[in-house]
Amino acid sequence: MLHLFNQEEIDGISLPSRFTFPFNYTPHKLTYIAYDNIVRYINKKKQWHGELSKGKMLGVLIVLTKDNKTGFLAAFSGNLLNSNNHEYFVPPVYDLLNPNGFFRPEEENISFINRKISDLNSCNEYKELKKDLEEHKKAANSQITKEKERIKEAKIKRDALRKDTELTESDNDLLLNESRFLKAELKRLEKKLQYETDLLKERLSLFEKTISSLKDERKSRSAALQHKMFGAFKLLNANGEIKDLNEIFSATAGKIPPAGAGECAGPKLLQYAYINNLKPIAMAEFWWGDSPKTEIRMHGNHYPACKGKCEPILGFMLRGLDIEEDPLKRNVDLKVEVIYSDQHIAIVYKPHGLLSVPGKSDNTSVYKQMTEIYPDISGPIIVHRLDMSTSGLMIIAKNKDVHKNLQEQFKTREVKKRYIAVLDGIINDNEGYINLPLSADYNHRPKQIVNFENGKKAVTYYKVIKESAGKTFIYLYPYTGRTHQLRVHCAHKSGLNTPIKGDELYGTKSDRLYLHAEYVEFTHPATGIKINFEYKSKFL
Repeated sequence: MLHLFNQEEIDGISLPSRFTFPFNYTPHKLTYIAYDNIVRYINKKKQWHGELSKGKMLGVLIVLTKDNKTGFLAAFSGNLLNSNNHEYFVPPVYDLLNPNGFFRPEEENISFINRKISDLNSCNEYKELKKDLEEHKKAANSQITKEKERIKEAKIKRDALRKDTELTESDNDLLLNESRFLKAELKRLEKKLQYETDLLKERLSLFEKTISSLKDERKSRSAALQHKMFGAFKLLNANGEIKDLNEIFSATAGKIPPAGAGECAGPKLLQYAYINNLKPIAMAEFWWGDSPKTEIRMHGNHYPACKGKCEPILGFMLRGLDIEEDPLKRNVDLKVEVIYSDQHIAIVYKPHGLLSVPGKSDNTSVYKQMTEIYPDISGPIIVHRLDMSTSGLMIIAKNKDVHKNLQEQFKTREVKKRYIAVLDGIINDNEGYINLPLSADYNHRPKQIVNFENGKKAVTYYKVIKESAGKTFIYLYPYTGRTHQLRVHCAHKSGLNTPIKGDELYGTKSDRLYLHAEYVEFTHPATGIKINFEYKSKFL
């Protein structure tokens, strides 16, 4: 499983001083060399190509042996060709596909319960009983309604007789008896129909009780299997500590590990290294194959570890290693530039790398700097946001009423914005619309995915400015303001299929994200006059 580098491959390359921060990193040169070795190996495995072409995350871990030789470990996320074990790649932390383990037999028991539930639900007798019950209820309601109408009509006639005719005591008794008889008839009818309904319900309940009991058993077995399964993933860290997945996730908001936890490449690599006394010094994950329908993955690109499944796991497994600092937590000496200011609003230029609002760290932000520049400012202040990596114009509200007015303008799409971007390639069309609904990618925050079922509407108009040196310079006009809308619409295969240069979330890293908000137009909240501002980008 350990692959030592040929000395010629790594001559002149310095080893990393600190281990990779897995959620935001630039791959070390050695990880690219390791990945190239994996590519050569995979290209020989023709039987793998079909499945791998559908998309698979591959991981590499650079390690030092006890005698200071440099090598690498390779892993894939999930399984490959319905197996967790393939030569060249490290084994799983726990092999769920082992036929001699506890998982497969119990999974089959649960599958058997599922089949029984499915058979009962599709049983003709059960379906006919449900149909008969519904039809009987409708017929019963119809009969009762007609009987009530008959009673009502009889009452109208009796009331008319009492009003227009001089009745004897005997006549009044007859009318009263008629009323009592009709009401008694209605009660007898209701009782009869209810009895018939109850008989059908009783027969139906035999099926439903069986189905409910099977579902309860399935739920109980699934929960027990899940707990046992996650308990079998006993993970190590550099300090020699051991925790299973249940223990690791007990400290998270969800408490329960998500499906697939522990089966990603990162945990597999670190586990094998610790067990075999190898020192991890760098890690990277690369995508192989086609991009998924919802996420954005480019063949051969590196990607950060997933946060939903891997952040708690790696948080434990990396203890004892000297980790690089999270780039997002570095204090940066970036300042906003005030373009315009009056007693109601300010228009500022935000440089790339500066947060719009305070984050989890003590980093500076547009919000924080505005409170320092304008000590008397009040209210929410920030009307709209730009991604930390995006530069450009932002509107600042100096009081609550102005903020409310501007928010309403954004809501009704009265605010017009124009961005300029450099795309990492050439696109086919010179202009057009992109309409791809977006939602959060909960396992890979803050990333977004295309979601046609539950996503929010997101529309962008684009127009090419020019092409140069294999890049496309383009105007982007967002009609909606979804998180990462322009970045996803450019990168997704159903959008422009060409990521913005420097987009490390959806493309490849560069010196910066080449996206700039250069123009904004809106109605001044106090004067009612349309105003606009422009701040040209420095990369056109």
